[in-house]
Amino acid sequence: MKSTGIVRKVDELGRIVLPIEMRRTLDIEEKDALEIYVEGSSVILKKYKPSCIFCDTTKDIVVFKGKNICPKCLKELKEL
Repeated sequence: MKSTGIVRKVDELGRIVLPIEMRRTLDIEEKDALEIYVEGSSVILKKYKPSCIFCDTTKDIVVFKGKNICPKCLKELKEL
């Protein structure tokens, strides 16, 4: 993990502000969704991309009965 030297305080509502330089670098725009993970003692923020519930790919995702599925896995399901 790369250190940026940037430190932000958490406000009374639990929010932090991501610096604009970081948002531009990571192509994070206003209203973009971010996923939040915990790994050990670290909090990881990741730009949300819908992924297949079976194989985790993010390419050509379709929503089938409320679930994100890639065409390959959808084809395999149809063959069952």
